[in-house]
Amino acid sequence: MRYILIALLAGAAPLAGAQEAAQTAMAMPMAGLYGSYPMTREGSGTSWQPDSTPMDGAHQMGEAWMTMEHGYLTAVHDDQGGPRGATENFSTSMLMLMARRELEDGAFGARLMVSADPLMGKSGYPLLFQTGETANGTDPLIDRQHPHDLLMEAALTYSRNLGADSSAFVYAGLPGEPALGPNAFMHRFSGMDNPEAPLSHHWLDSTHISWGVLTAGYVLGGLKLEASAFNGREPDENRYNIEVRALDSYAVRLSWNPSPAWSLQGSFGRLASPEQLEPEVSVRRTTFSASYNAPVARWWQTTLAFGRNDPSSGEASDAWLLESAAAVTASLTVFARYEHTAKDELFLPDEPLYGRTFNIQKLSIGGVYDVARFAGIRFGIGALLSGYAYPSALDASYGAHPTSFMVFARARL
Repeated sequence: MRYILIALLAGAAPLAGAQEAAQTAMAMPMAGLYGSYPMTREGSGTSWQPDSTPMDGAHQMGEAWMTMEHGYLTAVHDDQGGPRGATENFSTSMLMLMARRELEDGAFGARLMVSADPLMGKSGYPLLFQTGETANGTDPLIDRQHPHDLLMEAALTYSRNLGADSSAFVYAGLPGEPALGPNAFMHRFSGMDNPEAPLSHHWLDSTHISWGVLTAGYVLGGLKLEASAFNGREPDENRYNIEVRALDSYAVRLSWNPSPAWSLQGSFGRLASPEQLEPEVSVRRTTFSASYNAPVARWWQTTLAFGRNDPSSGEASDAWLLESAAAVTASLTVFARYEHTAKDELFLPDEPLYGRTFNIQKLSIGGVYDVARFAGIRFGIGALLSGYAYPSALDASYGAHPTSFMVFARARL
């Protein structure tokens, strides 16, 4: 946590703040890594977001190179209610560096993203009804959110212009993000101010850290068709290492930005052995999402997303997500997230409810207020409150009406 904050402070001192950079970008639109459209269209990996999305972070433009830095550090007090809840303090962080070099017929790019999340420990942080991955290689994480790896993305890109509004591109990452799912949750403007991960993460965007990705795509105006070969195994509990694995999975995604306010995508992928604890099970994943950036307040973005996991052994399950965030003023942002997920990993094999699927509904509402700005960094405080609805069969384990809350302090570049 400490070295990420130092990096943010040191790197941001001579740079313009996010608001000034966004105004500059509007006056002098920057081209994207994968085509001649505005860079504001690009999200995590090769995903798209609405063109009108504000460009956060700090930016520098030279004759040939354009560079960008973006990051945050969040310290959280977490109180998850009910008998299976827990209270802990933890921090999450991310620092992303991006560079683009203009070429005669296209562009070359590089992306690097790191996180200090491993410092919180292999078991992550308490989050009711969250499942996925492991902390020790033998037992699943239940009611906890796993930490991200130290290295979240290291990718190179190349795009070649084929016409005034068409291009072809390649993206190679170790790790990287394949063409599967919507913009990852910590990069979506509709969700990035919320400090907790969505319960639907493993239905929508859990492949955002894949140890080996090769993507090729074609862009024509507001349409993008792309395909990826990647490694489908989710990261293991060793969060500091670099893993080199075979490209054993594939995904295809069609994205469409019909106007500057909208971004839609549909994707399908086959993940070979995604779970370390179930190495013989493959998963077919289908996702659809739509993001809308409304022309009200300073910005207001909403995302509706659906994901289905169809494993080679067991029943298919679905997840829905609706999240929204609005910058009401220059200092105040409010956000909300509703989810409906089908969870079948809430109990261990020796427990009576093991293997049963339960429909979990969760609603979170919160906000963050920036109290100070210094050297291009915004310092804010915030809070959120979460409530749940689920079948009565879970009352004995989770209580009848648990509530959870988080209070947090954040530094954001």
